[in-house]
Amino acid sequence: MLRAFSAVYWVFVVLTMPIWWLGAFVLWLVATPFDRRRFLSQMYSCTWASFYVWMNPLWRARFTGRSRLPWSGPAVLVANHLSTLDILVVYGLFRPFKFVARADLFRVPAVGWNMWMNDYVPLVRGDRESIRKMMAHCRAHLARGSPVFIFAEGTRSRDGHLQPFKLGAFRLAAEAGVPVVPIAISGTGEALPKAGLVMTGRMAARVQVLEPIPPSPDSDALRRAAHAAIAAALPEPNRPIAAEVASLDDPAGAQVS
Repeated sequence: MLRAFSAVYWVFVVLTMPIWWLGAFVLWLVATPFDRRRFLSQMYSCTWASFYVWMNPLWRARFTGRSRLPWSGPAVLVANHLSTLDILVVYGLFRPFKFVARADLFRVPAVGWNMWMNDYVPLVRGDRESIRKMMAHCRAHLARGSPVFIFAEGTRSRDGHLQPFKLGAFRLAAEAGVPVVPIAISGTGEALPKAGLVMTGRMAARVQVLEPIPPSPDSDALRRAAHAAIAAALPEPNRPIAAEVASLDDPAGAQVS
């Protein structure tokens, strides 16, 4: 039953995607000359992504702490990453942030084109030049007053447990002198497997925007504080195992990528 429903749902997504993209393109053409931060394009994208959550009877998402997110002003938003669905769900925050995302996603028809129109930040994992460009792009966004959004583990969790955080997001916040806003995501990993598009059950996602961490020049202290805050907010099955917490002391866990 879920296999059949999944097939119907993803056909619906594919058929409606060009319509939404056309609207995004028209808005981008009209608004970009006076909307340099692409605020309107981001709000449209939030509606577009949320539409697919709203239209799926198996999916529900609830949000707490949304008022802690800035409408304007620089900040680095960091979250854990359980599933591809995290991206759809996070758009439900309806805030004008800039995603840092894998560079290959920018080549996906409609979705990737919209990411480019929103001036999101591409990144090739492990590529030093790409990391350098990503950091410069993020600094430019922060200088213009736009928050950036980074999945701090660098990739989706392998087993549902919170993984050690990469240092890049926190180095960016420390250098720019901006707050870090931790965001805890749960309930998405059970609905869609890491490999494949067949839904495995209902999604009861929860997105918790936690207390912002004040600016600090110590990037590692920011990383530890954000990791601890998110770990404490997650349900037990998603909390880090002891070895992963200990790995925060390992320099190998502090890479930018």
